[in-house]
Amino acid sequence: MNNLSHFDSQPRSTTDTGAITALCKAAGDPLRMQVLKVLQQNAYGVLELCQVFDIRQSAMSHHLKILANAGLVATRREGTTIFYRRNESHPDTDLQALQHVLFQTIDDAALDPALRTRLESINTERSAASVAFFNQNAARFEENQDLIASWSDYGESVESFLDSSIAARHSALEIGPGYGQFLSKLSATFKQVTALDNSAEMLEQCRTRATSQGLKNIDFKLGDTNLAISEGLRSDCISLNMVLHHNPTPGDIIAACAQLLNAGGVLLITDLCAHDQEWVQKACGDLWLGLEPQELTRWAQSAGLVEGNSLYLAQRNGFRIQLRQFVKPLPDNH
Repeated sequence: MNNLSHFDSQPRSTTDTGAITALCKAAGDPLRMQVLKVLQQNAYGVLELCQVFDIRQSAMSHHLKILANAGLVATRREGTTIFYRRNESHPDTDLQALQHVLFQTIDDAALDPALRTRLESINTERSAASVAFFNQNAARFEENQDLIASWSDYGESVESFLDSSIAARHSALEIGPGYGQFLSKLSATFKQVTALDNSAEMLEQCRTRATSQGLKNIDFKLGDTNLAISEGLRSDCISLNMVLHHNPTPGDIIAACAQLLNAGGVLLITDLCAHDQEWVQKACGDLWLGLEPQELTRWAQSAGLVEGNSLYLAQRNGFRIQLRQFVKPLPDNH
């Protein structure tokens, strides 16, 4: 006679085997597995995913619906487009550990080279559109940006945040310095400062302001983080001030910053929290309607950075700004 009494003594879970089966079935398709891999560090619209996987929209929508119903992906509307991203925290708490292991395993798997090439093409298109906007609107961008949050409203908080965050004061890097409002503080705090921007027009505006202020220790570079990495640039502090919501791949930028930081160095991020005000995309060239704080944390932790202090500031028109600190750990033998 079989003794099944041990099942009665096991802890009860609110999750039945049907929910477990649905999750495994959703992930157990080769294409859907690759979709979850593609969504590892970024969000994409259905048409972009159709381009990546070279399939019809109806077929891709079907696969995304299965993943969404299983709690593996979430949606967020950005203007007129619905973007899909991985749901890093499954709505059923009893399935979160299983999902975490699943995502870890997927992230360690190789991405098909053809898919990688198509992804790079989409990200390049996004980046080119962003650069074109800044080149065409450099003269009035500061005025438009002030409609969301003026540097005079939050700059003092950013500068105080910098003072309380840094240890080494040799070198600093500001990526996307805008009109250079933060550069005077960085110039006074660090021995050497690099201002890096992929928009020639914005960089020239920034250089003009820095020159008028008599700032001497700033090196202006036209390019992106790939250029900085290729040149072996290393910094004690990196600032991303209102940059990530303009960038097509925020997670990649944070990962690049982790490479560019010296051990013990600090990454300071100032950015908008998630919002629903679509007008900023046309007025200010925003690619994303802000970013969720937990997204920044996840990207930073994936890059090997440790979360530090945070500060949240309410702004005009309902916007909120997040000031975040992430530290590159010192070696264990330090």
